[in-house]
Amino acid sequence: MKTPFHLALPCEDIDITKDFYVFTLGAKSGRSSDNWIDINLFGHQITFTKVGDFEFNYKNYRFGEHILPSFHFGVIVDTETWGKTYSRLLSKNLEVTTEATFLEHKIGEHLSFFITDPNGYKIELKSFKNINEIFET
Repeated sequence: MKTPFHLALPCEDIDITKDFYVFTLGAKSGRSSDNWIDINLFGHQITFTKVGDFEFNYKNYRFGEHILPSFHFGVIVDTETWGKTYSRLLSKNLEVTTEATFLEHKIGEHLSFFITDPNGYKIELKSFKNINEIFET
C-alpha cells in the first residue's frame, strides 16, 4: 500500500458500529474512547465519532445496467480477499447489493459489491482484474 487514507464519519452508536466493522466485515479496531473509535479497514483508517441522530439523503446514479449510490466509500482488495469477504457476508444472511462485474472486457474491469453499515453508509468492495488499471482511462 502506497498511502493509506483516513476518513472521519459520524455514527449513532460506537458499540454497534464496532461490532459491524470488526465482527461482520472482519476489520480491526484501533484506538477508541466512549465517543469515537478508529477502524483499520484493509490498512485504511476510518474514525467514527458518536454524534447522535443524523440523516443522509442517498441519491443514485446509473452505471451501465446498475443503479449505484452516489455517496459511498470503499476499498480495493485482491480477488481472494474479495471472494472471502463476499462469502462471509452472505453466510451471515446480510443484504449484499449490486454484486457485479463492471467494465467487463474493458480497461478497469472489476468485481464489486455494496453493503450498508449500521449508520446507513454504503461500503463498496472492489477487486480489479488488473490492479494496474485502477486509474487507467
